[in-house]
Amino acid sequence: MRDLMGMMKQAKELQGKMQELQEEVAAMEVAGSSGGGLVSVVVDGKGMLKSVKIDPSLMKEDETEILEDLIVAAVADARGKADQATQEKMSELTSGLPLPPGMKLPF
Repeated sequence: MRDLMGMMKQAKELQGKMQELQEEVAAMEVAGSSGGGLVSVVVDGKGMLKSVKIDPSLMKEDETEILEDLIVAAVADARGKADQATQEKMSELTSGLPLPPGMKLPF
């Protein structure tokens, strides 16, 4: 019975830590760029776009398609970095937990 109580306590502690991690990830801001820094963006930890900066040299009517592609690439770069940071934080949280191989949190 003590093992069950210990497991329940650990589960409650893990739940609290997961909540803290989710709040930390939501508050995180990650920058991404493309075109050698001509386009830069900032996303939050959930991948939502927060800001965009575009070098004025790209503000030409005949370069609209290039600008659009650079914005998409910069957002993808930032979201990839945000995902990687989230995975690293999750790994720190779950290290030491007796999880079966291949099982990841959150489920």
